Amino acid sequence: MLKYFFKGIVTFFIKMKIRWQQWPAILRFMAFFLPSLLFAFIFTDIIFPFRPSVTYSQVVLAADGSVLHAYLTPDQKWRMQAELPDISPVLKKTIVYKEDKYFYFHFGINPVAVVRAIYINIIRGERTSGASTITMQVVRLLQPKQRTYSNKILEMFRALQLELHYSKQEILQMYLSLAPFGSNIEGVKAAALLYFGQTPQALSLAQVATLSIIPNNPRLLRPGINNPAILKERNRWLSYFGRKNLFEKSMITIALIEPLEMARHEAPSCVPHFSRQVSVRFPGKLCVETFIDRRIQEMLENILYAEVRHTSNMNITNAAAVVIDNKSGTIKAYAGSADFTDSGSQGQVDGVVALRSPGSTLKPFLYALAIDKGLITPKMKLNDIPANFNGYRPENYDQTFRGPVSMELALEQSLNIPAVKLADQLGIDYFKESLANAGFNWINKHRRQLGLSVVLGGCGVKLIELTTLYTAFANQGVYHPVRWAKDQPASQPINLFSPAAVYMITEILTQLHRPDLPNLFDNSVHMPHIAWKTGTSYGRHDAWSVGYNPEYTIGVWMGNFNGQGVAELNGSDFAAPLLFKIFNAIGGSQRWFTQPKGIDFRMVCSESGMLPDTFCKNHVVDYYIPGVSTNQKCKHLKKVFTDPGATISYCTACLPANGYISSL
Repeated sequence: MLKYFFKGIVTFFIKMKIRWQQWPAILRFMAFFLPSLLFAFIFTDIIFPFRPSVTYSQVVLAADGSVLHAYLTPDQKWRMQAELPDISPVLKKTIVYKEDKYFYFHFGINPVAVVRAIYINIIRGERTSGASTITMQVVRLLQPKQRTYSNKILEMFRALQLELHYSKQEILQMYLSLAPFGSNIEGVKAAALLYFGQTPQALSLAQVATLSIIPNNPRLLRPGINNPAILKERNRWLSYFGRKNLFEKSMITIALIEPLEMARHEAPSCVPHFSRQVSVRFPGKLCVETFIDRRIQEMLENILYAEVRHTSNMNITNAAAVVIDNKSGTIKAYAGSADFTDSGSQGQVDGVVALRSPGSTLKPFLYALAIDKGLITPKMKLNDIPANFNGYRPENYDQTFRGPVSMELALEQSLNIPAVKLADQLGIDYFKESLANAGFNWINKHRRQLGLSVVLGGCGVKLIELTTLYTAFANQGVYHPVRWAKDQPASQPINLFSPAAVYMITEILTQLHRPDLPNLFDNSVHMPHIAWKTGTSYGRHDAWSVGYNPEYTIGVWMGNFNGQGVAELNGSDFAAPLLFKIFNAIGGSQRWFTQPKGIDFRMVCSESGMLPDTFCKNHVVDYYIPGVSTNQKCKHLKKVFTDPGATISYCTACLPANGYISSL
């Protein structure tokens, strides 16, 4: 406002067409004095600038705008910056009318109030008026000094500087962010949360009036201690507002009878693991708006807590889970442990970002890549027999061999040997590079040292990475890096798989006839309609289960943060039931994935999964990708030539003229 005042004066004199000699003496004096004063002020402002620098508490918000978590400032204050949505019309009207009626009309100093203060303080000798405007109070809050006449003059000068560089709205925001409310609480936002457990815009008129009186005497008017005095002062001001017709009489009447329920509460500390993550990821952001759904978050925390209370008797002391919205790629719920306050089980460790061995959970990724390379289709056979890869001899979970098995059966039963053979055929470097592109940072850093064992969990992954990968299966093969907050820039999506490959994998992972289906859920009406995969790390240190439907992808981990293995721990008996409980609590999707374009059916030999030759008698239907899937014909039988007694075999080049037979 101050800059417009000086601009107006200059414009006035420029537009004056009266000759200088004809001007009255007082105008000539002002014409000389005011520009000189303006020049001196601007020069002093440049030499002694006043640029407020305040540190505020970082606040983490849920999707509905409520505060999840808040952090102390470096000087141990609960000082939260008042944003525009925090300043309701009732709050603005109350504060301005009570503290500075003419706030919008002066330029930082109220001349009438100054004259009145001089009269009261100097002539009458009473120190009852300081003539402080809201702008001057902001200066005093930013630069506290002893109350002397010289400091008051400096305060006025600083107020002029504030008015020069900031709008009225910005100055009011500063005041509402810095006003003292007792103890280490500063600003109306922190006061509303810590005294009423609400955001400022949700406060009633009575609560706003209560907060408006505390900064005048925060030592005497201490909430929870001197509530009777606060109530009396609140009602006095409410009655005054009523007499001045500041608010409707009905509002004043309701506010006067509203009971005062005010006490110091703990600062919000919900979703501590997640809040810590966003605080680190957005260090300069004062207000981090996230996508956390309080309903889903509360259900997730309750389910994990109850589950771990049950499994702790088996020395399985912790769990972690994350829920991601497939469409937006946002985190809807996040629990790094079953109980953050349980130091005995290291509850402050964040299991969602802890590095662990993924077991078999990467196998769907491998099979999807192989389908897109045309190496396999669901009915194609893979050999589950002993194999040696330069000294590496993988074994199945049950240490048995099944011979030729279809690719879908190998994935359903999570067989290790076929997966390693397929990774060798696909190219382990290509597999690792694809994982690196999908956000697996540890694999990206160590991929030169990693071999075929990475397919079976011989690597380090995070639950958030693994769950985000599975969102690609729910999004037709498109991978989106997970979004932590609303201001996070959108990342470039990556096409990991074709929609056809994703559909084939989803069909397999939806099957119920598989060994990782928990016994209690077999043929159960409570079985959620999802596609899922489990995993168990070597040494039974980690149990995993990741599942998805069209709406959500959920990842679950169970184990011990101290790394202790448990003989009974596995993905199917522990992580999968927990996954199902979470999906059931959230609610199932009303739709399911539809068959995409680019996928077709064909008849293949049931013995090999290849296109049938003339000798193939048994055929089955199989998915394939036209132009991509192999068109190789079946070779499980071969025509041979022998003598009639089948004791001598002939090659095609040494067939006798007669006396031989052919057979398959």
